[in-house]
Amino acid sequence: MMKPHVIVTTFPAQGHINPALQFAKNLVKNGIQVTFSTSIYAQRLMDEKKSIDNFPKGLMNFVPFSDGFDDGFDHSKDPVFYMSQLRKCGSQTVKNIIINCSENGSPITCLLYSIFLPWAAEVAREVNIPSALLWSQPATILDIYYFNFHGYENEMSNESNDPNWSIQLPNLPQLKTKDLPSFLLPSNAKGSLRVALPPFKELINTLDSEINPKILVNTFDELEPHALKAIENYKFYGIGPLIPSAFLDGNDPLDSCFGADLFDKSNDYIEWLNTKENSSVVYISFGSLMNPSISQMEEISKGLIGIGRPFLWIIKQDEKNKENEKNVIGCIEELEKIGKIVPWCSQLEVLRHPSLGCFVSHCGWNSALESLACGVPVVAFPQWTDQMTNAKQIEDVWKSGVRVNVNEDGIVESEELKRCIELVMDGGVKGEELRKNAKKWKELAREAVKEGGSSHKNLKAFIDEVAKGY
Repeated sequence: MMKPHVIVTTFPAQGHINPALQFAKNLVKNGIQVTFSTSIYAQRLMDEKKSIDNFPKGLMNFVPFSDGFDDGFDHSKDPVFYMSQLRKCGSQTVKNIIINCSENGSPITCLLYSIFLPWAAEVAREVNIPSALLWSQPATILDIYYFNFHGYENEMSNESNDPNWSIQLPNLPQLKTKDLPSFLLPSNAKGSLRVALPPFKELINTLDSEINPKILVNTFDELEPHALKAIENYKFYGIGPLIPSAFLDGNDPLDSCFGADLFDKSNDYIEWLNTKENSSVVYISFGSLMNPSISQMEEISKGLIGIGRPFLWIIKQDEKNKENEKNVIGCIEELEKIGKIVPWCSQLEVLRHPSLGCFVSHCGWNSALESLACGVPVVAFPQWTDQMTNAKQIEDVWKSGVRVNVNEDGIVESEELKRCIELVMDGGVKGEELRKNAKKWKELAREAVKEGGSSHKNLKAFIDEVAKGY
C-alpha cells in the first residue's frame, strides 16, 4: 500500500493559512506526510516571520505555487483579474508540484484545497488522485451557499429592508437579512463584495460533480450538529477547533515544534494584563483585514471612555505610511489612561488570560471559534462575509454573546456599545448566562479534540480513508 502523502493547498490569506497549517500539523502527528502549498508571496511572508522554521523536515515540506503575482497584489484594485490569474497560474504550478513529488519517489495520494481554490479539485482529477475540501468557515455557511444555489436563490434575492423578512433553510436556524453572508445580498450586487460569489458557485458545482464529496470543516459535532448533516449528498467531517492544542489544555509534544510564534515577547501587553483583576478587561479586535471607519472608531472610543473599564484594543498599523490608526482618534490621551492600544497581539494568548471579561469581535470564524474554545463571552460586531451569520449563531444559537445594533448609517453608536459590553460584563442574570454558556462551549471544544472525542474520531476516519485511497 502506498504511503499517504497529502498536499494542502490554501488561499493566500492569513485567515485561510492559519487553520490549514494547524490541520497539516494534525496530519503529521498521525504519521501523514504533508506538502503545504500557498502562494509564493504568502510563503515569503511566512519565511520572514520565521513561522515555519520549527516544522520538522521530511514529514512537512513547504512548496509554494504561483498566483501570478509573486511580489504581491493589491486586492482592492481588481479582484476579478486576481482570481483569474490565481486559477491560471495556480493550476499549472500545483500540477507541477504533484508531478515533481511523484518523480522524486514521494507521490501525492490526496489533495486538500481551501475556499476560493475549487480549480485545485480539477487538478486532482487530471492527475488521478482524490481530493477533499478544507472548509475554514462554519458548516452553516457552506450550507447557506449550497441552498442558495439549490432552489433558494430567488427567495434570498427577494430580501428587503423589511425587518420582519426571514428565510428558513433546511436544518438551519431562521435567518433574517442581517444574518445572511454579505456576499449573497442583492444590495452588494454591484459592489466588490459580489465578486466572491462566482467562486462559491463554482465550488458548489465542483462538489456536486463528485460522487461522494468530502468536506473537512473547522468546527466540531457538538457545535453544529444539524448543519453538519444538512446536505444529504455531502460527507462532512468536523475536525476543529483548528487551534494549537497548547490552548486547549493539550499535552502535545509537537506544539513546541509548531508554535514558534505563538507567544509574542516583543510587547508588554501581557504584563499589563497581569496587573488587572480577573474577568475585568474588554478586548477589542476586528481581525487582520480591516479596521472600522474613523467615525466608527470615534464611537467606540466614546463608548470605552463612558464605560471606564480597562481595555486592550488592537488597532493595526497602516502599512502604507507606517502610522498607527490610533493617531486619528481625537481622545487618545483619555483612552490611554484607562486602557491599552497595540497594533498586534497573540490573540489566543490574550483570550486565555484570566483578566479577560469579554471580546468585542468582528466574528470572523477563526476569532469566533477561538473565543468559544477559550470560554470568553462575545460582543458581536460583524462587518461582512460570514461574520453576519456567525454573530447570529453566537447570540441566538450558542448564546455565548450579544450582537450590537447599527444605526441608519451602519454605525454602532457609543451608547449601544456600552449597553452590550455592560450586558456581558455585568453580574446580572443575562451576563451570568452568557458566561455559563461560554464555559460550556470551552469544555465541549476541549473534549472534541481529545482522544476519543468527536473531532479526533472524525480525523482518524478521514485518515483511514486517505490510507485506503478512498
